[in-house]
Amino acid sequence: MGTILGRLAAAAVSIVISACAAPTPAPPEPATLRLSVFPGAVNIPLIMGVEQGLFAKQGLTLDIKATPDSDSLRNGLANGTFDIVHATADNAIAMVEAEGRNAVIIMGGDYGLVEFMVRSDIASFSDIRGKVLAVDAPHTAYALVAKKILKINGLVEGRDYKVQLAGGTMQRAQAMIGDPRLAAGMLNAPFSINVKQQGLKSMGEARNFIGPYQATSGFAMREWAKAHPELVERYITAYIESVRWVMDPAHKDAVTAALAKNFNLDPAVSQQTYAMLMTPGFGLAPDARVDVQGLQTVLALRAEMEGQWGGRPPAAERYLDPAYYERAIRGVR
Repeated sequence: MGTILGRLAAAAVSIVISACAAPTPAPPEPATLRLSVFPGAVNIPLIMGVEQGLFAKQGLTLDIKATPDSDSLRNGLANGTFDIVHATADNAIAMVEAEGRNAVIIMGGDYGLVEFMVRSDIASFSDIRGKVLAVDAPHTAYALVAKKILKINGLVEGRDYKVQLAGGTMQRAQAMIGDPRLAAGMLNAPFSINVKQQGLKSMGEARNFIGPYQATSGFAMREWAKAHPELVERYITAYIESVRWVMDPAHKDAVTAALAKNFNLDPAVSQQTYAMLMTPGFGLAPDARVDVQGLQTVLALRAEMEGQWGGRPPAAERYLDPAYYERAIRGVR
């Protein structure tokens, strides 16, 4: 009798525990997100996140396309070719203000790792007078940063130098090496490191001239994001986890190896690139959080250099919807 009662008691406990246990959550519904990015080391969270299965954990497959220039990226987002893009925050602002396209910033990314690069015969900013500045697009992002740096140093577009389109960072680096007419341009890692081995030199990091700058940011069309909030949040959650993985010192060797493999870098350049990525205020933003002060710098540059808003920039929050990010980060493990 005791044995039977014991078995019944054990069974009852088992039934109670089973009834009280939380049900196993259903796995996320599989989905494919179409992305566009500029080539560069700042994409290492995407590279490692895919490799480590962090996006797959959210049920996401990423279809990533490298863009040759910002026009292609912005147009692709607006016409539905891409769901989410990663580019400087000013591209999202330009879509809204200059193109009438309702894009919205949903997350940050990094501070750009950007340097003002010049040919070896340029000894000072005054030597750029009469020469050509290489840019991606003349009225957005790093072109405005470059023009501001030159303005600080007494040079004005049209009067003192000309602007020439030369594509995104990778294409711009190649153009500056191959075309002696291109005296200056903004470049980031690893391209800024490689060109130093091929005769170009740095006149300084952008942040030393303009302060904090919200560079790469994730943005989408506002209506698309509203229609797919759970998908957006799953993506941001995976991205944050990827940034944390990359910035964990325990993973330095894996990250430097991935940089070398994906960008065909020698070990020394890979190590330098990693160091730049880890530099506060210059490389990756912890948790891919938007730097609102840096975003305000972006707006101030657009107001000053383009005369937008009558020279008085609006609040950064006008172009940012933090709700997706704040919900996503609560799901980060």
